[in-house]
Amino acid sequence: MKRRTKIVVLGSALLLTAGVASAATASDTPRQQATASDAPRQQATASDAPRQREAAALTGTAKLYRSAGDDITFSFDAHLAAEDKADPSKATGTFEFSHYLSGEGARAEVKVDCLLTGGKVAVVSGVITDSDLPGAEGKRVGVTVHDLGRHDRLGYSWAATGSPVDAKELPKCVSSAPFEKVLKGTGDFTVVPWQPAL
Repeated sequence: MKRRTKIVVLGSALLLTAGVASAATASDTPRQQATASDAPRQQATASDAPRQREAAALTGTAKLYRSAGDDITFSFDAHLAAEDKADPSKATGTFEFSHYLSGEGARAEVKVDCLLTGGKVAVVSGVITDSDLPGAEGKRVGVTVHDLGRHDRLGYSWAATGSPVDAKELPKCVSSAPFEKVLKGTGDFTVVPWQPAL
């Protein structure tokens, strides 16, 4: 046994012995002492329980780089629970994006409906639930993120059409290659890789 473990076991035995000894001298103190000596063991048991890692995740916020000064922001809070590991379409969460230039533009909030990750790359899709872009609500969009530390990259399903409104029916978990660069100092995306049982 390691020294620290021996000390804890010896300390617990002493507390237990002290509790039994004082129980013989006072009738209402044994219950209090037993509770006090049990508390450290209960805390140790709760903190020693292994935490189950979620199956996949994409979190963080970044602005995209544009030489014209466009203000383009993407934020993610998408998760796939461990118990849903076999079905990426059970992912939950939201993501948001906005694009403004000279005070003109739009934003959208999206409810996640799929999340696939591999290594440091994530593809997330969802349906737009709120937007000030006419015709965008109810459209499915997808975004790809490559988590490269301070040099994250991003792509989106409407890259070829120019607008989420112009995209046709999009299947879940579909997007473009991560061709956009994030603005220096703004990328904090974090990808938790999916590890399905194969």
